[in-house]
Amino acid sequence: HFKRVMRYARPSDYAYGVATAAAGPSLMLVWERVAPSYVGKGGFAPIMRLAGVIGVTAGFLDIYNRSIFRFYGFRENEREREMDMREMVDKVKKSEPLYGHSTLTPYMQGVASRNSRYAGVFLHVLPWFNFVNHEQHGVDTAKYYQQAERELEAERSKAV
Repeated sequence: HFKRVMRYARPSDYAYGVATAAAGPSLMLVWERVAPSYVGKGGFAPIMRLAGVIGVTAGFLDIYNRSIFRFYGFRENEREREMDMREMVDKVKKSEPLYGHSTLTPYMQGVASRNSRYAGVFLHVLPWFNFVNHEQHGVDTAKYYQQAERELEAERSKAV
């Protein structure tokens, strides 16, 4: 889910994203100094705005890409696995659905799941984000319930 990918992004992801976003306009300024375009008054500002928009978009995609690669396991993801376990166990303890509520039919949830399953790998060609809550993640959720049982049992034994 889009919100979860962004919430799990690390500070280093944001640093890379900011550096990527600043690279475009910075390079335009350097190139203008090295080889002036002589576009005249008001000609350079629209180019800088365009470079800024492209830079911010590239920076955002860089942040998203670095974060989602950890979900796939392509990068080191120990922190994310711990955060996932903590988040899901807390939801189990509160008797909330693990992956949120959805107003879509199960069929449409499946369509959304299949359309976005490996979309992060192809993000550089076609940015495609998952905004749908669904249960089709291919994860054995029993581990969350077992951990919640262990924690509740430990809490009960401490209380006695």
